[in-house]
Amino acid sequence: MSEARLEENPQNITQAEMVVAIPSYREAELIAYPTSQAAQGLKRYFGDKSSVIINCDNNSDDGTKEAFFAAETDGVPQMYISTPPGVRGKGNNFNNLFKKVVELGVDSVVVVDADLKSITPQWIRHLGEPLFNEFGYVAPLYVRHKYDGTITNSIAYPMTRALYGRRVRQPIGGDFGFSGELARIYLASPTWTEATSQFGIDVWMTTLAMNNNVPICQAFMGRPKIHKPKDPGEDLGPMFSQVVGTIFDLMVHSAGYWMRVKWSKPTSIYGFGLGEVEMPPPVKVSEDKLAANFRKGFEEYYETWRSILTPDIMNKVDEISELPEDMFDFPTQTWAKLLFDFAVAYNRKEMDSDKLLASLIPLYFGKTLSFVRKTERMSVQTAEEFIENECMVFEETKPYLLEHWVA
Repeated sequence: MSEARLEENPQNITQAEMVVAIPSYREAELIAYPTSQAAQGLKRYFGDKSSVIINCDNNSDDGTKEAFFAAETDGVPQMYISTPPGVRGKGNNFNNLFKKVVELGVDSVVVVDADLKSITPQWIRHLGEPLFNEFGYVAPLYVRHKYDGTITNSIAYPMTRALYGRRVRQPIGGDFGFSGELARIYLASPTWTEATSQFGIDVWMTTLAMNNNVPICQAFMGRPKIHKPKDPGEDLGPMFSQVVGTIFDLMVHSAGYWMRVKWSKPTSIYGFGLGEVEMPPPVKVSEDKLAANFRKGFEEYYETWRSILTPDIMNKVDEISELPEDMFDFPTQTWAKLLFDFAVAYNRKEMDSDKLLASLIPLYFGKTLSFVRKTERMSVQTAEEFIENECMVFEETKPYLLEHWVA
């Protein structure tokens, strides 16, 4: 973990009971809004606690720091921490945050994304209150469009649930709460990697909370998450590999734990039934792009797949590729076994991990296309039930993983 950090602490805060942290990189246009909403939340719901809002930044050159300090916080102190010039990564921002939390003796930390457009003061309450009521980790639960968060829907949620036996719907939600005690566990963990220092951080934090038997709940946020939208068919960049690579790394590290877990159990929901259910904005998906990206994978990665997948699953992938467009379908059980095959190959280190993760992306596009086709006429609620059923298939298929992992 990176040692050096740059800090601005104009109010000279040396102790706090509660922190709201906003990680950022080049968010000058948007950061003021979540900052002022966070301040209102702290004043309204946690007025009896000493608190500070911390912007954990990657030395942004667009005026993020200035925009953060210019935000109206009604007297709530602010602090800015940054990685050194040239050091990027959301996880590196969190590393700075964990250290600061321990230094300040903080009890409870709430984290919100810098690009949030739908945050209200109540979000701080929903994510913060459980931390003063025996919970050590709070994951968000919001109404999301069925095509927003496809990595969560088809990989992060079903995998973490089947592996660790906890149903946490948004393991990479971006907005969450954790205790000061958990910050110490994070700092001491030997599982920190390059991927964790980037976008792997969210799923790493959720998984470590599960593996350390920290009391976890989900906080119902009332409003949908509205932030900068992304088309799941567009270039995923390094984010996909960092998230999935972190999931696989933690599988290797905690095999003794997840191999004993049979089924999942529900995670308590805090603040559910608030009456306010607002529909999320639409997410546009290009089916043509998803199909083209899936087919392109056959030219680029066919031999790689053959070395990773069992013959049975490879045959199924071939069959899927030959389906006519109007009948395209990627069966859930095939997808679960395919991901398990990738995890097994990752564990065996027989191939460069970057190449292995890159070769999974076209298959993920195929799975996403299948999901879009199957759910296009479904309501948000029905699509949720569909995802829950997919997760059950992952749990039922887990013996396949156990059999191949130790083989």
